Amino acid sequence: MRQALAGVIGVVAACSIGAAAQWPKVQEPGVPRDAQGRVRMDAPPPRTADGKPDLSGLWVRADRDPFPAELAGILGGRAGQPPADGRGAPAGRGGAQAPRGGGPPAGRGAAAGRGGDVNFADVPVAPFPPDPKSPPLATFFELGQNIPGGLPFTPWAADIRKARVATDDKDNPDANCMPMGIPQFHMQPQPRRIYQFPKEILIEYEANYGLRHIYMDGRKLPPQGEPNPFWYGYSVGRWEGDTLVVDTNNLRGAEEGPYDGWLDVRGSPYSGQAKFTERFRRPIFGKLEIDITLEDPKAYTKPFTVRINQRVVVDDELIEFICNENQQFRRRVKID
Repeated sequence: MRQALAGVIGVVAACSIGAAAQWPKVQEPGVPRDAQGRVRMDAPPPRTADGKPDLSGLWVRADRDPFPAELAGILGGRAGQPPADGRGAPAGRGGAQAPRGGGPPAGRGAAAGRGGDVNFADVPVAPFPPDPKSPPLATFFELGQNIPGGLPFTPWAADIRKARVATDDKDNPDANCMPMGIPQFHMQPQPRRIYQFPKEILIEYEANYGLRHIYMDGRKLPPQGEPNPFWYGYSVGRWEGDTLVVDTNNLRGAEEGPYDGWLDVRGSPYSGQAKFTERFRRPIFGKLEIDITLEDPKAYTKPFTVRINQRVVVDDELIEFICNENQQFRRRVKID
């Protein structure tokens, strides 16, 4: 498994170059800052003209993962421990620079990788304080690692995951420049930008240049199987108070092909019957909470929910991520 996973990490690292090398820094207007110019991460969230929370902005994942056993020796560490150099993760963009987003909130800022965790977030700062009301935190390599008992696979899903693991997860769409599943996109080290408009919300992912459309014009979710299945599915959103609720169905499931229906690096699948419900909240200026519920009776015996936290990034932009032409990854690392 190391070879394929090393390839995944290689793709991430190769595309995680410093943004300063490509784009000039431009100070973003409207950002709350203190007298020293540091971003006030704990300031109230911005709001749109109609009073809804404004989720617009550039976001990176803020959670840490336990160190996966598959990476022992690849990043210089052992399972359950950080690498010897203390990095704790494949570097995100600007890994040697000051923390993105203007620095951590006051009183935070532990070195990345301590305590046996992998910082697959893009900034070398401590995660947000634990939320006692949060669902289990999602992890990058295995989505349900923090769910008691693990993911509730059906026999069909368990067999698919077993087969994927047996081939070292070589068909993971992330490592093959293919569109990823929604949880993988939310947990990628590369950032994503949210554009919020009254009738539509766009999420532009730097990783694999993904783009999602969330329709906010009051339309209903189409019946399952009515439109052709899409890699990102068909998404409609609505506001419930200060929470954006997004329902997505009509996705390309694991039945469609080897690169379809991946929830995580280890290949936990979803089927063409899947329905994702995402709940986005911005409780403070610097934090975005995303609770993801998956209903998929073909793949899982019951629905489950996980949490992904993201941290705002200011004075920065997405950079190009082009890997879909003349893709040589599998041949160069001798997977095929």
